[in-house]
Amino acid sequence: MTNGEVKQIIGVTGGIGTGKSTVSNYLHKVYNLPILDADFYAREAVSKESRILEAIKQRYGKQILQEDGSLNRSKLGKIIFNQPAEKQWLEQKIHPYVRQCITSELNHLSTKQVVVVIPLLFEAEMTDLVTEIWVVYCSPQQQLARVMARDQLSETEARSRIKAQISLEEKMALADVVIDNSGSTSELQQQIDRLLS
Repeated sequence: MTNGEVKQIIGVTGGIGTGKSTVSNYLHKVYNLPILDADFYAREAVSKESRILEAIKQRYGKQILQEDGSLNRSKLGKIIFNQPAEKQWLEQKIHPYVRQCITSELNHLSTKQVVVVIPLLFEAEMTDLVTEIWVVYCSPQQQLARVMARDQLSETEARSRIKAQISLEEKMALADVVIDNSGSTSELQQQIDRLLS
């Protein structure tokens, strides 16, 4: 890393629906830490009239777009979560863009601690961007229920999205810190407070 003052770059990751945003929001609100969110850059990568959205349209046709020309995420989701090769094609377009954005932000920050939320930290091979890895987990039943409720998905769709990622067990084995988000919000916050005290 060539950034100036940043000493601790906390990479927050975990499975879909495990509570990464809850953790990063708390770190921002209570500890005033800057948050770099890979999902934000991934959305930016496919924004209207972007080069990557144009490539997606060329590959799947205009039916992949909303009426206003923006990406229809649920239609794209149905394609990529059922076809690993298509998912890989899309990620090869988006991941380099996300990496470039995060690297650029890190190089401009002059803070001692920063939080980088990267849901696909391991899958996208971005572990070199952070100095420590926090994996947020919850029970498989909670994860399934949260994904179904949050994204209004059927159980089959939710399971296929969970399965598209490296398993939580594997992520936990590679973590520097494991945060249990299967209890109450205050229990979660206490774990974070202990880590930063």
